[in-house]
Amino acid sequence: MARIVCIDYGIKRCGIAATDPFQIIVSAVDTIETAKLMDFLDNYLANESVEKLVVGLPVHKDGNFTGLKTNIDDFVQKFKTKFAHIPVDFADEQFSSVHAKKIILDIGIKKEKRKDKALIDKISAVIILQRYLKHI
Repeated sequence: MARIVCIDYGIKRCGIAATDPFQIIVSAVDTIETAKLMDFLDNYLANESVEKLVVGLPVHKDGNFTGLKTNIDDFVQKFKTKFAHIPVDFADEQFSSVHAKKIILDIGIKKEKRKDKALIDKISAVIILQRYLKHI
């Protein structure tokens, strides 16, 4: 088996999470500036066996996609062109950031660290991938 990688895509930053090779455990990998995302994926995919990429889709409460959907579509098209052998799937990311903030608060992370948006993005990616895998 190989890893499944998840991206919580954002305008400024992207949270990255991945499963272990047996697809049992989901872990936060990193938070990457969006402008450097493809470089990160080039390196990551050169060193890890990846079966699938899951990208979080931002959805409003009414079920419509947010304006970020266009950016995500552009990224996915570039990814598919460069890594045609890796399938891409999507997962609803609705409320993943809210859930991530609650987790950070519940585990007792100090107030200053709770403001770290990179941490929220990484945990959001973990949540999205866990949902995708039906772990939650």
